[in-house]
Amino acid sequence: MKETRKSPARVTRFGQLEFQPRFAYPEMAEVVEVAGLADRSELSGGFARFKAADIPWQVRYDELILVISGTLAVETPDELLEAGPMDSIWLPAETPVRYISSEALVFYCLHPASWTKGLAA
Repeated sequence: MKETRKSPARVTRFGQLEFQPRFAYPEMAEVVEVAGLADRSELSGGFARFKAADIPWQVRYDELILVISGTLAVETPDELLEAGPMDSIWLPAETPVRYISSEALVFYCLHPASWTKGLAA
């Protein structure tokens, strides 16, 4: 029988995280997931670091971003959303965006964590 039970509660220590390059712009963005599909959860979350970033993307999930340090701008077809420390940005699924930042550390949550299922490889 397939295991469907979620992972137990835990603390993740920021200083022990290992960031990995993300997107087709590895010099501009690094991420580390702290919860998600590996926990058998449809909610995913983690940290992202941006540096000299200008990254086009199509958001395929609902996303909430909390800026921890620095500044992050997200350009949508309708407006430029700018956020600094302790500000948040909400992005509904299917929004075309550009993530723009000279330098920022953010925490993100997205739903569903399984958004890549069904995408062509």
